[in-house]
Amino acid sequence: MDYGNKVAQILENIEKVMIGKKHEVTLSLVALLADGHVLLEDVPGVGKTMMVRALSKSLNCDFKRIQFTPDLLPSDVTGVSIYNPKEMVFEFRSGPIFGDIVLADEINRTSPKTQSALLEAMEEMNVTVDGITKSLHNPFFVMATQNPVDYEGTYPLPEAQLDRFLMKLSMGYPNEVDELEMLNRTDREHPIDEIEAVINKEQLLKMQKEVESLYVDDTVKRYIVQLVSQTRKSPYVQLGVSPRGSIALMKAAKAYAYIEKRDYVIPDDIVYLAPYVLSHRVILRPEARYEGVTQSSLITQILEEIDVPVRKELHG
Repeated sequence: MDYGNKVAQILENIEKVMIGKKHEVTLSLVALLADGHVLLEDVPGVGKTMMVRALSKSLNCDFKRIQFTPDLLPSDVTGVSIYNPKEMVFEFRSGPIFGDIVLADEINRTSPKTQSALLEAMEEMNVTVDGITKSLHNPFFVMATQNPVDYEGTYPLPEAQLDRFLMKLSMGYPNEVDELEMLNRTDREHPIDEIEAVINKEQLLKMQKEVESLYVDDTVKRYIVQLVSQTRKSPYVQLGVSPRGSIALMKAAKAYAYIEKRDYVIPDDIVYLAPYVLSHRVILRPEARYEGVTQSSLITQILEEIDVPVRKELHG
């Protein structure tokens, strides 16, 4: 099967719903193919739920949505054991975390304890309830959304938990032309209803395996290490990118190369993806804010300071 054409069809499907957001749609698919997760920081109403639903329909995957609220309990996410008096046994009722594609909406509106229930499941690929470990589905992809941190009633995610997301994105409002097109398309019926599956779960898992096998030249690996190392040396940084960030950037670059129908990674892939994969992993010193330095601007500055390896075809 030509999975390259299937990738193009998946993107086309989602773009029927997410008008003018090809960049964000592509990056979300990069995360999925790299077997990672996405954190979206955005205001409500810009189409995050529609994008995840369109993705799950395109892949014929089981979609679950968790609306995080201040009173949500960890068991509301993972599931709970309920006593069956007829059989005199406890039966496990799985929570919404047992989905193939999970939308964790407004994750920073709930308590840190409940946040941890989701993020530990993402890391371990299983949950433990009453001492019994249950494996999650495969594929398993989480797109978590959070309100901007200055919104009232939010609990910022700890840095160690932010590090578990492959990338952090922001969609933003559509421009006037795209919003007008959105109104035209949803005038009578929503385009989400017209989306049909392009591949199934088994084919998605094969695509993820193919992504893993893509070639990354030592020149590109050294470039990744240089970028990450520089985040640890900056005077504005309290805590730089961890080795997990290096691995995440390489995995994301493989997935992006796959979407671009290449079987090898080039330095330009790293340049394109670094701001989305590395920025949220950097903890800045307080004085950085006063000098107008942000996480994104820091990564951009580092990219400008380090020479990009010669752009040649790096085949295995």
